Amino acid sequence: MTGQTDYPGLDEALKAIASSQRREILRLLGEAGGPADDTSCCGPGEVCACKLAEALGLAASTISHHMTILREAGLVHGRRGGQWVYYSLDHLALHAVADAIESFAGAGSPFAGTGKG
Repeated sequence: MTGQTDYPGLDEALKAIASSQRREILRLLGEAGGPADDTSCCGPGEVCACKLAEALGLAASTISHHMTILREAGLVHGRRGGQWVYYSLDHLALHAVADAIESFAGAGSPFAGTGKG
């Protein structure tokens, strides 16, 4: 099978985003870097594991597990700094996954390109 749905990491990415907690992590990472963000421990566009654990009310080990899955799926990057890991989105990978999902509707679909359906 060939075509737009052949993004090399699509299966792993879809499995990774099947978890509501991992989708929430992606949302938090997507909001990182805004003017109201507390960047005292994180760089622009990054969120440290400590902030993710705090925001989600999860143990550090649970955050680590989720982040391993998201990193292996190619959806996030991790950068170690001291005792923490700082995470950021891989925007190109997320757009490729979104494009692959959108292609399921087909070009002739009344919902193609509208974000609805």
